[in-house]
Amino acid sequence: MQGTTQPIDKQTLLAEANRLIREHEDTMKGIEATDVTQRNGVLVFSGEYYLDEQGLPTLKSTAVFNMFKYLAHELSEKYHLVD
Repeated sequence: MQGTTQPIDKQTLLAEANRLIREHEDTMKGIEATDVTQRNGVLVFSGEYYLDEQGLPTLKSTAVFNMFKYLAHELSEKYHLVD
């Protein structure tokens, strides 16, 4: 996959990911990607998941998961991480 994608550093990729989050029509206030790793050519984003007091997912958790999944799909086709 790296032959067809552009190299990008983590900070630049996170800036791009957070721009996409802010511009997405289904975004919720407070969603932010704070880290990214690459596994088998797929970019995996992480951040706050907004769990409840018992550590269980909330409606916002679902929105965060879906947004990070969207980022992985959109950005893995374009970029691969470099140090």
